[in-house]
Amino acid sequence: MEYTVQELGKLAGVSTRTLRYYDEIGILKPARINSSGYRVYGQGEVDRLQQILFYRELGVSLDRIKKIITSPSFDGTQALREHREKLLEKRKQLDVLIANVDRTIQLSEGRIHMSDQEKFEGFKKKMIENNEKEYGEEIRKKYGNGTVDQSNAKLMNMTEEQYEEVTKLEKLVKETLAEAFATGDPANDIAQKAADLHRQWLSYYWKDYSKEAHVGLAQMYVADERFTAYYDEEQPGMAEFLKNAIQIYTKQ
Repeated sequence: MEYTVQELGKLAGVSTRTLRYYDEIGILKPARINSSGYRVYGQGEVDRLQQILFYRELGVSLDRIKKIITSPSFDGTQALREHREKLLEKRKQLDVLIANVDRTIQLSEGRIHMSDQEKFEGFKKKMIENNEKEYGEEIRKKYGNGTVDQSNAKLMNMTEEQYEEVTKLEKLVKETLAEAFATGDPANDIAQKAADLHRQWLSYYWKDYSKEAHVGLAQMYVADERFTAYYDEEQPGMAEFLKNAIQIYTKQ
């Protein structure tokens, strides 16, 4: 079965402009160009487009998708299995949020009672699942299952007020860190304030704070590119700066 741009776009639910763009960047080339100069796509291109759309649904960038699907080691069947697992995780997260919304609707209609903690349960579960998926293996290896499980339990038991406070504190850490980074001095007052705010933020999750664990986490921020990306998102080098500020802070 072969398809023109218009036919494939209609089949997949994407615009012809998108398909032409995919051709331009080399992520999805047509099987051939017919005598009239039109792009023609075959079964291989249909399967590749399906993979691209799966990855896009999971939030993967086009540059990253291109590297994945053009790699000589790319296995389409294995990729589908991975897509399925990630979609199941996503569905589980959505089910929790939907259940939370349903209960909140029932609460607003006076049919049930819902504690403040329950109102935020779905969001906290989603946060834990995302953290486990992204960083769980490294964190558990470094700190142990017991410590991580205690941290997750502490998050789940947060009140609405505590949840709002830690969310605001996380934002304040990044804002203060950005201000300190502009000075270039991890030992100055604003940088040390950022380190102290970071300690306060950690205390919402950790059962017990220790300087050694704080420094260990800071070192992980620069040792693991995923942690580094969180702080370096707006300004490269910020994770390293925070590590240095924390090392100075913990020696006081």
